Amino acid sequence: MIDRTPAPEVAGVVIPWFTPANRPTEDRLEETAGLVEALGCELAFLRAEHVRKVNSAVLLSGGILERLAEDLKASGCTIAVIDGDLTPVQQRNLEQRLDVKVIDRTGLILEIFGLRARTKEGRLQVELARLLYERSRLVRTWTHLERQRGGSGFLSGPGESQLEADRRMLDDKILRLRRDLDDVKRTRAVQRAGRKRAGKPVIALVGYTNAGKSTLFNRISGANVFARDMPFATLDPTIRRFDLPTLGEAALVDTVGFITDLPTHLIDSFQATLEEAMQADLLVHVRDRSSSADLDQAEDVMTVLDRLQSETGLPLPPIIEAWNKADALPPERAEALEYSARGETEHPSVLVSALTGQGVEELLWLIEQMLLKGAKEIEVDLGPGDGKARAWLHRNGDVIAEQAQDNGNVHLVARLTQDRLGQFYAEFPALRPSTDG
Repeated sequence: MIDRTPAPEVAGVVIPWFTPANRPTEDRLEETAGLVEALGCELAFLRAEHVRKVNSAVLLSGGILERLAEDLKASGCTIAVIDGDLTPVQQRNLEQRLDVKVIDRTGLILEIFGLRARTKEGRLQVELARLLYERSRLVRTWTHLERQRGGSGFLSGPGESQLEADRRMLDDKILRLRRDLDDVKRTRAVQRAGRKRAGKPVIALVGYTNAGKSTLFNRISGANVFARDMPFATLDPTIRRFDLPTLGEAALVDTVGFITDLPTHLIDSFQATLEEAMQADLLVHVRDRSSSADLDQAEDVMTVLDRLQSETGLPLPPIIEAWNKADALPPERAEALEYSARGETEHPSVLVSALTGQGVEELLWLIEQMLLKGAKEIEVDLGPGDGKARAWLHRNGDVIAEQAQDNGNVHLVARLTQDRLGQFYAEFPALRPSTDG
C-alpha cells in the first residue's frame, strides 16, 4: 500500500534582535517553538541572532545569512521562519538567497489562523487578514508584475500593469469580505440585544494565547471547546450559557488569544469577534501565573484592549483576573499568590486551576460580586397574583430576604443591577414605587 501522506514541512527558525532591550527571553524562544509546532512543522533548529548591522536588502548581516543557509540545507528544511517583521523586498531576496520558502512572524501567525478557522465567520476573518497582508506584499519587485496589458489605438494608453490589476483584484475581494463581516457584526448585535432584553449578563474571557482560556471556558460552561497546550488552539468565537451562584443564567464568551506583536491585520480583521468582548458586562483576564513572562504577557493583553477601546469607541468593561495554572506552581508560590489575590491588586483577582477546578467556585462568586456592584436594593410587597414577578426576581436578581405576611402578601427584598431594575419596572409597572416617578 502506497503511503500518500505528504511529508511534514521542516522549519529552521531565527529570531533577530538588535538591542539588549529586545533580546529574546527563554519564554519567547519557547513561544516561537510552540507557534511552529502549531503549524504542524518539524522544528530543525531555533536560535536568536544578534544583528549588529541591518542589511536593508535581507535584514540579516552576511555571516548570519551564510550560517542560516548552511543550516537550512544541512537539516533538509523546506521553510525558513524569521520571527520578526520582513518587508516584501526582504522576504523576496531571502527566498532567492536561501532557496526555500520564507515567512515572517505575521505570515506564521496567519498560517496558523488559516489552519484553526472552522466556522464561516472565522474563515472570513482569516481570509480578510490574509488578503490585507498579501496586499502589502504587492510591490514592484516581482518580474511578472511589470507586464503591460494595453490595447491598440491612440485611446488605449500604455495599459494596466499586472501590479495594478492584482491590487485591484485584491481590493475587490477585500471589499466583499468587509461586507460579509458587516453582516456578521449586525447578526452579533441582534444576538447581543436579545441577551440584553432577556437580562442575561455576558462575561468574556480574554488573555494571552495559551493562558488556559478554553480550558477554563470548558470548566465553567461544561462545553467541549478544543483546548490544547499550544498557541491559538481557539480561533472561532464561542458563546455558551452557564449558571452563577444566585443570579442564575449568564453567557460566557471565549475569545481568540492575544500575543506579543499581534499583527495589525489580525486586530482589524477580528474586530467583529473582539467587539463581543468589548460589549460584555465583565471581562475575565485569564493569566498564566506559572509563566515567567506573565507580567509582559498581561501588559500585551492590556495594550490590545486599549487599542480596541480607541478604535471601537466603546468603553472598556470592568475587569477581574483569573490567575490560572495554580496546579503548575510550587506550593509556596501558590500560597503567596493566593494571599496576594486576597489583598489589594489592580484588578480583583482569584487564583484558579482550570485543569483541576481549584478556585473556580470563588471565581464565580467574584464574577457575581462584580456584576452586582452598583446594584440597588428594592423592597416590594407581592400579592397572591404576583407570582410571575416573584419568579422574575429570583431568576434575575439576588433575593436577600423574603417574608410571608399575615394578609397573605410576601415582603421581598432583592438586589438588582441598574439594567435589570429598569427591566423589572418595565415588565411590572404596577410594582414601581410612586416616589420613582
